[in-house]
Amino acid sequence: MPFRAFMCLAKTTKKEKDMAIQHINQRALAERWQVSETTLERWRSQGVGPVFLKLHGRIVYREQDLEAYEEQCLRQSTAQKTIARATQQSSNQASSFA
Repeated sequence: MPFRAFMCLAKTTKKEKDMAIQHINQRALAERWQVSETTLERWRSQGVGPVFLKLHGRIVYREQDLEAYEEQCLRQSTAQKTIARATQQSSNQASSFA
């Protein structure tokens, strides 16, 4: 009997966690990062920046995706390259020597 109670509690917690996903719109993100909305639009068309959702014609960003993107962008110096670019450049160099 105690096991069943625990199972129900775990399901409720997961459901609550799933429902807690926060979305922010383009304007709020532009304010948060101090960039123009046009910059965000350009990034989306170029495939740059965080992933986004298009729901019923509206663009929104999930908070968890923004936090992951911000984490990716952390640097210790200005000389440090982005992880994606460094990986891409090293694979391009390796294939050019083959």
